[in-house]
Amino acid sequence: WRRLGVAAVVWDAAVVLCAYLEIGSIKLQDRSVIELGAGTGLLGIVATLLACIPNAVFMDTDFCLRPVLLYCLGAHVTITDRASALEFLESNVQANLPSELRPRAVVKELTWGKNLSNFSPGEFDFILGADIVYLEETFADLLQTLEHLCSEQTVILLSCRIRYERDHKFLKMLSGLFSVYEVHYDASKDVHIYKAQRGSWKDDF
Repeated sequence: WRRLGVAAVVWDAAVVLCAYLEIGSIKLQDRSVIELGAGTGLLGIVATLLACIPNAVFMDTDFCLRPVLLYCLGAHVTITDRASALEFLESNVQANLPSELRPRAVVKELTWGKNLSNFSPGEFDFILGADIVYLEETFADLLQTLEHLCSEQTVILLSCRIRYERDHKFLKMLSGLFSVYEVHYDASKDVHIYKAQRGSWKDDF
């Protein structure tokens, strides 16, 4: 904690968004995904694992159909955070993904609002973020980053607690740039999941 701060913690918002992905509401197979402010990397790791589905079957000696896991259908996941968190993040990815899947997950530095040219505009199908909305001074840089990474088809999924007035302020700022609406609420953990996309309709927060 002394060295990494909030990046060393698995926050409830990440657990809730992982569970939301697990129920299959979002299809990640063969898609490009980026996680922002990854911290431990839990969300990006789970996205990589969930994207690998059985896509073939074979008949065993008991004449039972069993799935064959072909890794070629997995998502390409870019897991990002500040430079100071990358060593810890990379070690988690290596420890928690089978060797066959590790090429699908790339750990990369991304400080919001800086060196965005390292990422092609609109190159991702999904942008994931868990509990990354908490410092008001980062809001403008985060929004600039989201705008750069998004195409017209990109889906943003953000999970967070709404603790303070500044959290409502961020949602208003986000809804000024994207169509935003709540897709899930976990009452036990008081975590909301918001979906955002480019478009003419804007939710009113």
